[in-house]
Amino acid sequence: MSRPLKCRHVQCHPDSAYFKPRAAPLTALEEMVLTYDELEAMRLADLAELYQEEAAASMQISRQTFGNIVRSARKKVADALVNGKAIRIEGGVCSVAEKEVFICGDCARTWEVAARNSAPDACPYCQSGNLARTRQGINPPKKCADR
Repeated sequence: MSRPLKCRHVQCHPDSAYFKPRAAPLTALEEMVLTYDELEAMRLADLAELYQEEAAASMQISRQTFGNIVRSARKKVADALVNGKAIRIEGGVCSVAEKEVFICGDCARTWEVAARNSAPDACPYCQSGNLARTRQGINPPKKCADR
């Protein structure tokens, strides 16, 4: 019997949960399911360009688990792109953060941003670019449901 999967902390919830090739009708396409934790792993590794250790810490999982998740996600996306499959984003064993808290390194003020939004470029109080994401205010993982 395998170990139960550990809950993965996800900060990104996509606005669109379905992608498909433009010219093909939906009924004619095979679907590939990409889970929220796989999407988050790709976001952290490929868009945010974090090292696996940093990305794993952000998702509150081990580096090895992060590597397995991002490898699985990249394989699914490559399969969908090469073979003309639709990608549906859903499920996974994860909790979704509803907000992120940032702190200014210059004026030490903090503020919240919806987790769906991109990171701010400047402090809204002093316009400094010396910003850091904090763990303060982030919702703790909810009890995870099975896949």
